[in-house]
Formats: sequence, C-alpha cells, structure tokens
Amino acid sequence: MRAGAHALSLLSVPLNVHVLQALEPGPLPLIELRQTVGSPPQTTMRGHLRALAEAGIVERSRHAGFPGPVDYELAPAGRRLLGVMAALESWLQAAPEAPIPLDSVAAKSSTKALAEGWSSGIVRALAAKPLALTELSRLITGLSYPSLERRLGAMRMTRLIRRCEGSGRGTPYAVTEWLRSAVAPLAAAARWERKNLPEQTSPIRRIDIEAAFLLILPLVDLPPDCSGVCRLAVDTSNGSEHRQAGVLVEVAEGRIRSCVTRLDGKADASALGSASAWIAAVLNSDEHRLEMVGERRLAGALSGGMHEALFR
Repeated sequence: MRAGAHALSLLSVPLNVHVLQALEPGPLPLIELRQTVGSPPQTTMRGHLRALAEAGIVERSRHAGFPGPVDYELAPAGRRLLGVMAALESWLQAAPEAPIPLDSVAAKSSTKALAEGWSSGIVRALAAKPLALTELSRLITGLSYPSLERRLGAMRMTRLIRRCEGSGRGTPYAVTEWLRSAVAPLAAAARWERKNLPEQTSPIRRIDIEAAFLLILPLVDLPPDCSGVCRLAVDTSNGSEHRQAGVLVEVAEGRIRSCVTRLDGKADASALGSASAWIAAVLNSDEHRLEMVGERRLAGALSGGMHEALFR
C-alpha cells in the first residue's frame, strides 16, 4: 500500500466508522456499543474491535469483579483518526452527483476505489495525462490486466475518472476534479499513519509526491500578474543521501502553462520542505516550515493556493 491507503482502507469499512462515531463522546460498554452501531453479529463486532485494538485505535478495559464488564474507548491514535475521518467526510460531501454519507455503501465503494487506485499507481499515471487501459498496462507492470481493468472500472463507476476523447486505439481515461481534491483525505491519512503507525506504514515516496502535486496544481487559482518558473520540492533525503522530489511549474499571467516532474532547470522561485511541512502547508495553510527562495510571491501563491483549492 502507498502512504495514506491503509488509513483510508480502515475508514472504508462502515462498521469501523460507526464505532469511531459511537466512541467519540466517550467510553461505552461492549453491549451498549454494539447496540449503538446497529447490533451487528457478535462475532463480526468482536472481529472489527480486535482489528481496531491491534492498530491502536481503540482500547478495552475490564471492570473489577467477575465477570467484569468490558468498556471500549478511543485511544489517542483513534482520536487523531477522527481528523482523517472528517477530511474524508468533507471530500465525500463534495461528490459530483450528490453528497455521499460517510457510513454508506457508496462511501465504502468510493473510498476503496481511491485507496486501490492510489496504491496501484493508477492515480499517479493518470494525474500526468489521460491514458487508455492498454497504455496503463504497459506502465503498471505489477498488476495483471484483469486486476488493472477491475480497478479502473471501480474508479470510473465512482466518478474518480472519466472517459475522454482519444486519437489512438482504446478509450483514454482522465482524472476528475473530485479525484484531484482527494489530495486532502490522502494527505491527512498519510500524516496519521506516519504519527501512529510509523513501523507499519509505507514511507512517502517520490511517486506519492509527484501524484499529489500533479493532481492539485490544476485546481489552483493564481493572481493574473503572477508569472515565472517555480520549483516545488519535497526533501526525501535518507541518511547521507540527499534527494528531492517534486515538480517544476511554469506560470504565465496567472495560468499554469506546464507542470513537469523534474527539478533541474532554471527557476525564478523555489519552495522546499519536508513531507510533514508540505502536508501542514496544504492541509492547515501553515507555510512557515517551507523554505522560500527567489520570487517569494510566486512560491507563496502556489503553496498557499493549494490549500485554498482544497478547502474553498
């Protein structure tokens, strides 16, 4: 799984969402918790609670006496997961056809399709340009053709991608604006994983960074007098090896003319920071941890514009 996909997969399960919602006000005895979430079969309930406990999301405590009743409550990681759930809910409320309730079957389908498309590399590939299934198959070698076709079909059914006109063989698929705005729940999920499951989650890699920038930048509104070339870079250094990942963006009169996933070349401005710093900038409009170089107005307009694009 790519960074963020594990947390979203947890929230794609309606019963997990119900448990988080039920425990948000405070601890509940097992019997009352089960009734609150719709009285699922006892074995189903215990299985989900066990998985949530193993992930450090819920805690159980037994009262004194025998047999003492068992209470469940949100662990600190569970309370922090509520923030990811809120970001996911906001994204689902902005679905193209109608708002999608967080605990619905439609939410499960959309969130699962997003997580699988993100982890498989489909989102990264389509964020760069529209591609047909056969073209995707040549790029993504880790999936069989039927698996790739199934994931693509799920993304299309949930309006994450759309068909578009093509000049060659096959029908190209392009990302929708709704998928572009999914950077918000993906970033929130990745931040939660890094803090709460550091040894179990995937690190934020180049493919994730490039996909996020390619998705969100077309949504950014810039001042009409904003022009120049800006380097947006994430520091991915590991030990003594110095590495960066990101994009080079060309802006002319407030319009993004090009966005390429290479960082070499002349730039009028740069914005550099760690993955955590960029997540804080995009989600919380907290740009003080980013290092701005050169034309600070251009770098600030792009970095601040990403937050505005997601939450306006």
